[in-house]
Amino acid sequence: MPTEQAALDAQYMARAVELARKGQYSTHPNPRVGCVIVRDGQVVGEGWHERAGEPHAEVHALRMAGELARGATAYVTLEPCSHHGRTGPCADALVNAGVARVVAAMQDPNPEVAGRGLLKLMQAGIAVQGGVLEAESRALNPGFLKRMEHGLPYVRVKMAMSLDGRTAMASGESQWITGRAARSAVQRLRARSSVVLTGADSVLADGARMTVRAEELGLDAATAALAMSRPPLRVLIDGRLRVPLDAPFFQAGPALVVTCAAAQARERYEQQGHDLLALPSSEGRVDLRKLLKELASRGVNEILVEAGPSLAGAFARQGLVDEYQLFVAGKFLGSSARPLFDWPLAQMSDAPLLKIVEMRAVGDDWRVIAIPAPLLGV
Repeated sequence: MPTEQAALDAQYMARAVELARKGQYSTHPNPRVGCVIVRDGQVVGEGWHERAGEPHAEVHALRMAGELARGATAYVTLEPCSHHGRTGPCADALVNAGVARVVAAMQDPNPEVAGRGLLKLMQAGIAVQGGVLEAESRALNPGFLKRMEHGLPYVRVKMAMSLDGRTAMASGESQWITGRAARSAVQRLRARSSVVLTGADSVLADGARMTVRAEELGLDAATAALAMSRPPLRVLIDGRLRVPLDAPFFQAGPALVVTCAAAQARERYEQQGHDLLALPSSEGRVDLRKLLKELASRGVNEILVEAGPSLAGAFARQGLVDEYQLFVAGKFLGSSARPLFDWPLAQMSDAPLLKIVEMRAVGDDWRVIAIPAPLLGV
């Protein structure tokens, strides 16, 4: 049985996790962090990190607590930072405020912090405890953690399909397989991502823009405004530069185009406000792993891949997918319709194993979230 203090620690940390979620659409490239300050059994301060470059969660909570922070306990979902970035070290702010105890859900994997924040607190005589609701806190920041620990962003592949596993008619017609509620959920996935990535086939077939549409987010006005304040970078993989610059995708705003073509075309794209990145592989296609490393170096935490069977299949075949989000509609598209992935498998033993971690109704459709089994150690 947990002690009374352990139960209280979990209760207050759960509130800090809830606060951290408020930043799910706006903190990248920084992590989502929440903080709760408690004194004499009463919450005296709360805060969460809203945007990169603005005060961290601890600073907001300390401002709310004021002098009541002295002798209090601070609950933080991530180790307080110890370095000078665009804001000052949160560890110093907690020391200066006179808190008596800090409970951190987990250590920060950022090499610039990585235990130094907790050490600074202990050296100042503050009692420190870690590991409270660590799994829940890690779940807040899958992309930030993967980027810091492995130098790669977290990759979600989103697909909409019929019950018979088809994504479009043979003609390419695909609007709309799923209903309004599912499309709203996809808009929220886009909004929380650092990058929305698609391929030339999807853009040419659908006239896709891959933007976040505020009116479809299904969020309150304040949260929607926050989400729209940091739109994701739109990345187009177009190995042969087939998409014309007057396409709706390019008219919707700046984008990064990744290609195998010669870099001489860069000036033409830059004149239109876009960036061009040449990353050819030895097979004559865009090198997807190199692309992920390049995006991680630019501070990209989470990537949402919305693409056709060819590009989605390439990510899957190369083992680059961390999570699949499949939206399943209650309809059949027939045997001539297009498959979910271009992923030829010869025998049952070749079939990749997935672990379904969530399945729930979204309006009239279903959402299935699955993770490749090797990522779970299965």
